[in-house]
Amino acid sequence: MDALPGLIRRAAEAAPFPVGCGHQKRVCNRRSPTLITPHRAGSLAVRIFQALRGLGRHEVSLLLWMTALFGGLWGFMAIAEAVMVQETHALDEALLLALRNPTDPRDPLGPPWLEEVARDLTALGSVGVLALVTVGALVYLLLARRARAAGFTAVAVGGGMLLTNLLKLGFGRPRPDLVPHEAVVYTASFPSGHAMMAAITYLTLAAMLSRIERRWHIKAYLLLVAVCVTVVVGVSRIYLGVHWPTDVLAGWAVGAAWAALCWLIARGVQRK
Repeated sequence: MDALPGLIRRAAEAAPFPVGCGHQKRVCNRRSPTLITPHRAGSLAVRIFQALRGLGRHEVSLLLWMTALFGGLWGFMAIAEAVMVQETHALDEALLLALRNPTDPRDPLGPPWLEEVARDLTALGSVGVLALVTVGALVYLLLARRARAAGFTAVAVGGGMLLTNLLKLGFGRPRPDLVPHEAVVYTASFPSGHAMMAAITYLTLAAMLSRIERRWHIKAYLLLVAVCVTVVVGVSRIYLGVHWPTDVLAGWAVGAAWAALCWLIARGVQRK
């Protein structure tokens, strides 16, 4: 009888599960008193998945803006170099004439109402409209108690406008004389001020607004709308005959690069 407790203890140690855990569907860790249940393991897996998903979204957005920055700078420099040596003149003429009536280059393709629509759309890149849109966004940011974001947005848009004027003065490319202008112009042709300022303003505003929005599909929608408006403004400038196609491409490139730079700076400041 004295040896019975020792036999029970040795039998318990040799069992596949410790005594008291066999019918509770638990895995007992002999080195630690902590019990790892299926419920706890499932919760841990969900947390790890959510963390990895958030990290993936963060890294993808960072990669996209970095690509826009360096890709835009490279694209602008390549286009500017080709324009300066007049390598793009033949292509510019062919694309500009492709949007005109073959029998009468003075007449843009399409019905008269399409010309009016193009004038309306090209106004989305004008100084007046961009100023109104920017002021509206700044008021929203102030009402949302994002004073720093509002100040940064104002500096980004204002700096982009200054950069646009400096580039126009530096290159001084004449406006197209191949077809009549369907809109009034005042400045040099390269790069397109409407295309560049549309990219700077709408992409910068979308980037700033997306930083205070947590839902990823709203972020994607804001950026998609900004890109679509920027593209429409640039195409309308070519259709109206007031810019060479390479002017618009250069404006898109440097505008996207500026917006990406502003986003990266805002991200760094916010993290600090």
